[in-house]
Amino acid sequence: MRKIVAVFAISVDGYIAGTDNEFDWIVVDKEIDFTEMMKRYDTYFLGRKTYALSLETGGNSFGKSKVYIFSKTLKNLEKPLILVSENVKETVNKIKKKKGKDIAIFGGGELLTSLLNLDLVDEINLAVIPVILGKGIPFVREINKRISLTLINSKTYSNGTVQLTYDVNK
Repeated sequence: MRKIVAVFAISVDGYIAGTDNEFDWIVVDKEIDFTEMMKRYDTYFLGRKTYALSLETGGNSFGKSKVYIFSKTLKNLEKPLILVSENVKETVNKIKKKKGKDIAIFGGGELLTSLLNLDLVDEINLAVIPVILGKGIPFVREINKRISLTLINSKTYSNGTVQLTYDVNK
């Protein structure tokens, strides 16, 4: 079965964006091959706020992948985007069972929190950026229970970024 993987860049103190949604602090190391990393996924999950931010910064960069936007307030989206507004657990489990590559949660923290609370996340892939923001948008908000992780891979890059990959223990 396909895995749902949370793919996030975070500050050392656990923020995914600054107070004004800024992410200029994310310094990408030249060693990181994003094209190769993204070959793992053919489906992306985005929250409403991340979707809105993506529109401001240039729109869809997901190619021919399926993109699901999770929102309780949006009423419709332009195709090929797919809106998920209710029955989240049931809908996500149906998507997981479809043939295809793994699924990336590409943003944001509220969506990740919701999916963690529904026990739908299988793996967490973090790029820990060597910066302390002090405040901003947290990686997760309030989770219903403690979630235990098992480290399956780590890599340190020359700019100090540390890539950590964890299995979510269920």
